[in-house]
Amino acid sequence: MTSATKLDWDDTVLPFQLDGADIRGRVARLDGVLDAVLKQHNYPPAVEALVAEMALLTALIGQTIKLRWKLSLQIQTKGPVRMIATDFYAPEKEGEPARIRAYASFDADRITDEDPMKQVGEGYFAILMDQGKGTTPYQGITPLVTTSLAAAAEAYFAQSEQLPTRFSLRFGRSTEAGGIEHWRAGGIMLQHMPKASPFSQFAGSEEGGSGEGGLLSANDLVSDDDEENWNRVNIHLDTVEELELIGPSVPPTNLLLRLFHEETPRIFDPLPVAFGCTCSEDRVRQSLSIYSAKDIEKMTTPENTVTADCQFCGAHYVLDPKTVGFEAEANDAD
Repeated sequence: MTSATKLDWDDTVLPFQLDGADIRGRVARLDGVLDAVLKQHNYPPAVEALVAEMALLTALIGQTIKLRWKLSLQIQTKGPVRMIATDFYAPEKEGEPARIRAYASFDADRITDEDPMKQVGEGYFAILMDQGKGTTPYQGITPLVTTSLAAAAEAYFAQSEQLPTRFSLRFGRSTEAGGIEHWRAGGIMLQHMPKASPFSQFAGSEEGGSGEGGLLSANDLVSDDDEENWNRVNIHLDTVEELELIGPSVPPTNLLLRLFHEETPRIFDPLPVAFGCTCSEDRVRQSLSIYSAKDIEKMTTPENTVTADCQFCGAHYVLDPKTVGFEAEANDAD
């Protein structure tokens, strides 16, 4: 448990628990990390907004589980925005930040000035979890709810994990007095304490739910005292204001007391988050190691190089074709 005084809340995720209601939660504030994610690409405004929302969801969800390596969120759609992919990397050491990266693929000539979710078509929402070597990666997929990405995540947790979940998010360009315009985001995640561990690959109900397209919703999963507690806490959350979520003048601790003082919230150590990419020349070489010299020749540019670009951070790699692939000169030493 940590003190609620004099902490820098930008680019952090603060876990909390409402013991009386059997509900856990997270408050996230993203500032510099969000700017770093978005400046890697010249996205249209609607795509920027979707990537910002996805990055905020990733920060909230990633901190919820005991992650040893990587959690990924992804949407694939038939709309102008074909894909958004985000990664959350757990801190490598105690006290270090978690790292977030994000990327969107879209058809520029199909993007319009309409609401960002109008750029998203029929598709799916997926969460992928990789705990590292020696473990089996987990993947859960649900049809994509098109109300918002937050609603899509709520539907995922209800349908695939049978965990009542609620998000309240705000994000956009912000300009403080005397400052420059920059991206800022804040949000709260509520989740009913699981009856089993998260990401346990529940099958989900075969019966139709009350959500979009017949998917299960949080309200389909609670009853009796759980339902009363869930509804009460959500009524409190409905009173949250935009400036309370994005700050920076309202500390998350004050916000939690204002919203849930009747529930006696407990807070835990905040987790710092930062932009971070795991790409490297070694990883590029490893990905090319499955190709023969003939395959590498087809990838070689007129300048006699093999090039690769990281979609997440924009890093550009230029390699000598003789040194890549399983027939590379470096492998012929024996």
